[in-house]
This record gives sequence, structure tokens and C-alpha cells, in this order.
Amino acid sequence: MTLQRMDNVGIVVEDLEAAVAFFTELGMEVEGRAPIEGLFADQAVGLEGVRSDIAMLRTPDGHGKLELAQYHAPAAVGGGSLNPPVPNTLGLHRVMFAVDDIDDTIARLRAHGAQLLGEVAQYEDVYRLCYLRGPSGIIVALAEQIG
Repeated sequence: MTLQRMDNVGIVVEDLEAAVAFFTELGMEVEGRAPIEGLFADQAVGLEGVRSDIAMLRTPDGHGKLELAQYHAPAAVGGGSLNPPVPNTLGLHRVMFAVDDIDDTIARLRAHGAQLLGEVAQYEDVYRLCYLRGPSGIIVALAEQIG
């Protein structure tokens, strides 16, 4: 048996509507929304009494997907730190998106609370790159190909 594809990346968020607004501003499209609860949810994730809402978003090319989930029960738990994760935190590092205009994208995402972690940097004559923090502390990287 071989791997067929990576289906999606799941991210638990505090505010589903804010996260959906952030990622749709980035250019992702909402594919669907659903409440998730019941025995199958409990069995799949290994928790009891799961009640959550999810939104599935896809990139415009249809290949990349994010599943955003807001847990109502049991309550979401923090990552064990009072400080939000930084780029060298163990675990999921970041989600990167290719964009046409990095400066315009940053400006639009700032209206949704995005904060640059550093600054826009140029890698040779190939890319302009940056990391920013989005909703629920999610680190998002942006890359604009320039060469």
C-alpha cells in the first residue's frame, strides 16, 4: 500500500469565524462547514463528548486544504506555555503560502490581526519571504517569487 496524498492540515482555533475570515482574506475558499459530534468523533480523536465546529478551506488551485476546528466540548487546551509558539517550537512549525504580492497580502491580513514576526526578507533574487502570526497564534509564512 502506498500513500495517495496529503488530504489536509488540521488546526484548532479559539474563534472559528475569525480564523475563516483571516484565511479567506489570504485567498483560501471555504469548501464546507459542519458540526462534529457523536460516537464517531469520540472514537476518531480519542476524547469523550466531542462537540466542535469545523470549516474546510482550500487553496484556489484545489490542492491544499486546511481544516479549522473550534472545540466546544471538551474545551480546547493550550500548548502548555503562556507564550505563543515561536518558529523554533517543537511540533507543527508553520503553514506557508505562495502569494503574488507579499506587501498587499500583509496589509490585508493586518486588518485581521496578523503581526509580522520579523520583517520581509529577500532570498537571493528568487523569493521575498516573511513569517507572521495569525489567529490563535498560528504562524503563517508567505513567499513571493521574484525571479
